[in-house]
Order: sequence, then C-alpha cells, then structure tokens
Amino acid sequence: MPERYWVETLGCPKNQVDSDKLTGTLTADGLVPAARPEDADLVVVNTCAFIEAAREESIETILALAGARRPGARLVVTGCLAERAGAELAEALPEVDQVAGFGVPVTLGRKGPEVPAFDLLNLPRPKAAAPWAYVKVAEGCDRTCGFCAIPSFRGPQRSRTEASILAEVDALEVAEVVLVAQDLASYGRDVGRKGAIVGLVEAVAQRVDRTRLLYLYPSELDDRLVEVICATGVPYFDLSLQHASKPLLRRMRRWGDGERFLRRISSIRAMDPASAFRSSFIVGYPGETEDDHDALLRFVEDAQLDWAGFFSYSREEGTLAAGLDGTVDPGLVAERLRELSELQDRITAVRRSELIGEIVEVLVDEPGVGRTHREAPEIDGIVSVPDGLAVGTFAKVTVTGAAGPDLEAA
Repeated sequence: MPERYWVETLGCPKNQVDSDKLTGTLTADGLVPAARPEDADLVVVNTCAFIEAAREESIETILALAGARRPGARLVVTGCLAERAGAELAEALPEVDQVAGFGVPVTLGRKGPEVPAFDLLNLPRPKAAAPWAYVKVAEGCDRTCGFCAIPSFRGPQRSRTEASILAEVDALEVAEVVLVAQDLASYGRDVGRKGAIVGLVEAVAQRVDRTRLLYLYPSELDDRLVEVICATGVPYFDLSLQHASKPLLRRMRRWGDGERFLRRISSIRAMDPASAFRSSFIVGYPGETEDDHDALLRFVEDAQLDWAGFFSYSREEGTLAAGLDGTVDPGLVAERLRELSELQDRITAVRRSELIGEIVEVLVDEPGVGRTHREAPEIDGIVSVPDGLAVGTFAKVTVTGAAGPDLEAA
C-alpha cells in the first residue's frame, strides 16, 4: 500500500504555491494524499514566520498535528519558520521528526540515503483543483524595508524565466491566474530585465481569461504597467502602501506618501473607473505619532479603497525597526487599529452597496460562490450566485444585495 501524505499550509499565497510543488513531487514519488492528517504516514507543516502572530500559529499547528498523527507517522516542519529558526525549532519541539529548509521535504518519499534539497521555485506542480491558481514568478526580495525580515531567510530576488512561468500556467488549466512574488513589479530586474513584468502579464493574459497581480510596490507602478493591467480586463490593484505619513514611511525605509498615493489612485480610476484597490497598513510602527495616525485616517477616508487590512507592528529581530526607539503602547495600537478598521469597514460596505443593480461577470469558484474582477480569491469578499451555475465557468449576473464585504446576485 502506498504511503499517504498530508501537507498543512500556513501564511501567504506564496507558501501555497510551495506546498503545491511539494505535493506534486510527493505524488510523483509514489505517495498518495490522505483524507485527514490522522491517516497520513507523512505530515508536512509549511510554516509562516512573517510576524509574531504567524509564528505562534505555526507552533500551535505543529503541536496539534503532532498530537493527532497516527503511531509511526513522520512529522516534518518546513517553510519560513524552519528556514529562519530551524535549529531553535528542532530543539524546542522534540515531537518533530525533521525540521527542514525549503525543498527538503520533497525528498522524504524516496528510499535510501538523504538526497539534496530541491529548488521549489522551478519544480512542476499538479493541475489546479480550483478554477484559479497562484503562480509564483520570483523568490526573495532586494528591498530593505525597516520592518521586514523576509530577505534574511528568503534571500535576494531570483526571477524565474518567462518560459517556465508560462509552461506552469498552461499546465494548471485554470480560468484565472494570480501572479505573486515578494516584489512582483520588480520581476526580471535581478537578471537585467527591468520592466519584464509588462511582457509577462501580456503573455499570461493571452493564455487565461483572467490575470490578477498581487503585491505591487507603488514606486514600480508606472503608466505602462497600469495600462497592461487594465487591458487584461482585471483592473485590480493590490498596492503595498504600509502607511500614508511621509516621515513614518521614511523611517520604514519606504517610498511615497499619502498625497502621491492618492494622485496615483485617482489617475488609475480616471483610466478605468471600474478599478478595484486593496492595500495593507502597519499600525504602531516605532515612532508613530498622533499626527502620523491622523494622516493615515485622512488617507483611508480620501482613498476610498475597496479593501484594506490593518496590522499591528511586530518587532522582528535583525530588522532596522528592532533597534528603533519610540515604542507605541499596545493599548494605543489597539485603539488605532479599531478606529481604522471601523472606518474601512464602512467604506467597504458602501462601495459594495453601490454595485446593487449592476450586471457583473463572475467566475464560479464553487457551487453558489463566484467572484468578479473586484475580488481576489481567499482574501476579499465573494458573490453568492445561483447554485446551478457550473463551476469554472463565467456568468453574467445581477447584483441584488450586499452584506458587508459580500454580494448577492441572481
């Protein structure tokens, strides 16, 4: 009887791509997926280590799966937490059979001596189970943002070839491809191909009905890239802004300010009024003043983003911010988070209600659930559609109602 595996994935879409490539290789090695982690011979936890809350979730998941696994089953921990703190993790968690850096768990289905780690970035992956899929176009990051430790364990940016990306897109056989990377708009720059993201988006858009981009640095979003994104029919802009106060952004080692961001958003809306916007913001970064917070509140009100996430600052060893003064009281951070979240919730609800009565095109992800170009999979709201619409197809529906982030359509 073939060995069975279970892969538990935590963190961002980039981690999900890594897990897809792990499962593809395990399957090629003769293992089969288990119905439950309790049934698996091999349990792999692909961890996240971006912030403290993510590390805590990773540890809790590891311990839960260690307690639930069947006798004799192997438990392997990989991903960002394993790469960032492998030795400490192995010492602290004797329940784990192996703590391995990126790529190593794919070798565990093979018999015989240990073999070298694989390059997950360029491994093949199985056909997608959903009508959409993430595709990672590069690994690592060359930026030095004050709050981020990702370059310390993911390394510098390393772009894939366009040919390898397009081959993966073809193999997935999906209606929507979501391109992801730590610094997506800088794709190709590490190999001397500045602006290569434009050609890549155009090539992907020739192969699939929807091409969506996640994580765009505002400084890299030039007019040509905006035009190409709008031309795909998915004018969705996930902008990595982090704050709106110019002094605080400089303290973060980030480009831009609220006024620049607003001008860019306004110019994009002038080009395509149907454009949807998402961003995320850090609250409580060392040195954040009331003036900084007020600047962010004004920006959120003025920008009228469709979607926004607000996250409390997490101190990460090895980053510039870890040595900065000006720690913000946790109670004040919580108060600022509530104020911003309540404001954005109202904005999102209004923007969703404005769609009532409109005819929209949805991609049916599963029975009764669809998405327009305004909703990225897994992170934004959904559109409830008639159950009879076939999964994987596009349909024109009329929006009949809105409930917070979600829409109802018939």
